[in-house]
Amino acid sequence: MKKEETVDYHIKACWHSIARMYNQKAMQEDITTSIGFVLININSSEGTPATKIAPMMGLESRSLTRMLKTMEEKGLIVKKPDLQDKRSVRVFLTEEGKRKKAISVETIKQFNKQVRDKLSQDEFKAFFVIFEKINQVVNHVHEQIDKPQNQL
Repeated sequence: MKKEETVDYHIKACWHSIARMYNQKAMQEDITTSIGFVLININSSEGTPATKIAPMMGLESRSLTRMLKTMEEKGLIVKKPDLQDKRSVRVFLTEEGKRKKAISVETIKQFNKQVRDKLSQDEFKAFFVIFEKINQVVNHVHEQIDKPQNQL
């Protein structure tokens, strides 16, 4: 089987193209794609508990800690004690952070619109059906891998 005939090759190649596109746009704004995604996951008015951001993005907390430090240095966020839970820290967007978040959201919306414009309604629906089924296969494989050896 040629690599071009495998499902994962096409998913990976497509994701790398999307990532390059997002990275180019992010560089124009002096941020990274990852920072853009973090900004999107921070509530613009109420802030977000720092401990909630990493799980929302599928990141390790160590990676997020470094990223939040960079974002603070760039003036995109501020950290404040949580008023309800003094042990916790909430992350708030600065005005500049809100501006970069809006650009990030708009970039994603524009890309999604361009994809929608290229696909018929049926193709668009099929896309999500196919990816849901691929995720079901991946989850099933994970379940099999995670089972103790005596349960196989």
